[in-house]
Amino acid sequence: MTGGERVFQPDVTVATIVIDGGRLLMVEEDVAGRVVINQPAGHLEPGESIVDAAIRETLEETGWDVRPRAFVGAYRWTAPSVSLGGEERTYVRFAFLAEPLQHDPRRPLDHGIVRAVWMTPAELQAEYPRHRSPLVWRVAADALAGRRFPLDVVQSLGG
Repeated sequence: MTGGERVFQPDVTVATIVIDGGRLLMVEEDVAGRVVINQPAGHLEPGESIVDAAIRETLEETGWDVRPRAFVGAYRWTAPSVSLGGEERTYVRFAFLAEPLQHDPRRPLDHGIVRAVWMTPAELQAEYPRHRSPLVWRVAADALAGRRFPLDVVQSLGG
């Protein structure tokens, strides 16, 4: 690397696909004044395992405690620069399938989250123009198609 070159550092994110009675747990969130749809998702925090990040983000964004059951996949997506005010960003998303355990309707949701909502796959697909990114449907479609890997394929070493 020569001086002045920027080191490539993708944003590491997690997403949780929660399915109950044929419906998927989604969130509506305000992003730059536009209400978009996403899985419960967010960034990995320092010292946090990838699986723990998925559990935390789901609770913070929906009020649902969940138990991860399987790893669905890892996905890379580069957001076009027009969507981020001129800067292109790359995201690496680790997606998990989880079962809902308990809901706390009184829990305040993360800043920017409008609401958590259960949607059928058809409803989610019909809202494609409002998906936060192409990752939303791709991850949901893979989970619905039965894509599953053991959780232990995702490892955290050290602190």
